[in-house]
Amino acid sequence: MTSPHLDLDALRADTPGCAERIHLNNAGAGLMPAPVSRAIHEHLELEARMGGYEAADERHDAILAAYTAVAALTGAHAHNIAFVENATVAFAQALSAFQFERGDVILTTRADYVSNQIMYLSLAERFGIHVERAPDAAEGGVDVQAMRELIHRRRPKLVAVTHVPTNSGLVQPIEDIGRECRAREIPFLVDACQSIGQLPIDVAAIDCDFLSATARKFLRGPRGSGFLYVSDAALARGMQPLFIDMRGADWIEADLYQPAPDARRFENWEFAYALVLGTGAAARYALGVGIDGISGRTCGLAARLRDTLAAIDGVRVLDHGRRLSGIVTVHVAGWEPGGLVAELRRRRINTNASYRQYAVLDFDAKGVDWALRVSPHYYNTDAELDAFVEAIRELAG
Repeated sequence: MTSPHLDLDALRADTPGCAERIHLNNAGAGLMPAPVSRAIHEHLELEARMGGYEAADERHDAILAAYTAVAALTGAHAHNIAFVENATVAFAQALSAFQFERGDVILTTRADYVSNQIMYLSLAERFGIHVERAPDAAEGGVDVQAMRELIHRRRPKLVAVTHVPTNSGLVQPIEDIGRECRAREIPFLVDACQSIGQLPIDVAAIDCDFLSATARKFLRGPRGSGFLYVSDAALARGMQPLFIDMRGADWIEADLYQPAPDARRFENWEFAYALVLGTGAAARYALGVGIDGISGRTCGLAARLRDTLAAIDGVRVLDHGRRLSGIVTVHVAGWEPGGLVAELRRRRINTNASYRQYAVLDFDAKGVDWALRVSPHYYNTDAELDAFVEAIRELAG
């Protein structure tokens, strides 16, 4: 199974869920392939037999290999990777490394993830910082020239951008933004929660200081596991989370601690090691399939869905931007989101709904208060997409 020619039969044989339903909710949680679920179950069984601490010691080398696999997926090194519970925790750990003061500026976009937007607003309320959102370009997505001017004029303490928003198929131009940040020596934080596992990620090309991600979505790993990339430059500056614990630092004198030398200063002591091993297995699986092949097929299936759905009366495709991902969002007239998702699920088709409170700025601009989010992945077939489209055609009618 190498890109660009994917062996769909083998991929689907590795994915038991394919036999039970049409899974088009990979932006929520992808179906785990057999090697991932096997890695998790084997470690849980080992913990049951010999104890949690002892099992972690027994699998020490395999745990280290999980860092190496995730690093390879992002173009990083193992010492740049910290395992955490999820992407939001990773993002918050990175934010907490900055000593914000009244008047500081966080520069972001109108399409950033809802939890990130709420964190920015919380920092504004608590510390008196300013949240600046760069405007969108006419074709959709952030206006890079406007962001360049804001970086020059406002000198933000941090630029933070969500690569692929949860509520849209948009792909933000993070490489362009990274170049602007580096030219002005502005720290850059990227949320790659929805892009890891479906798009190529190269932290050197992005030139970011931090990158947060989860395992459960397009990476097809377990829920409850995520990771944070921390650049060598950020480590050299001594950046560390606000609430650092005994995993991330050594207490060496009564009033002195020493942070870990690598990204693990952003970790906490307690781990679900079964999920860490599952995340490592998911990264190796994606690397084995080939991320370029994954990306080409996933985005191709999504593009086909947009074209087909746009031709159905009562269905409005909401995605727009210079570059689009494997997430498709549509509004279907005459339906409420919960009822539509439930009816599709009754037909054994998995999708999800996105609501206005998840994307206030984007949905208000589009004039909708909800969207059906459809997210195919490389293991989906053309026949599955046809079945979904026919279901929507019937329900819209």
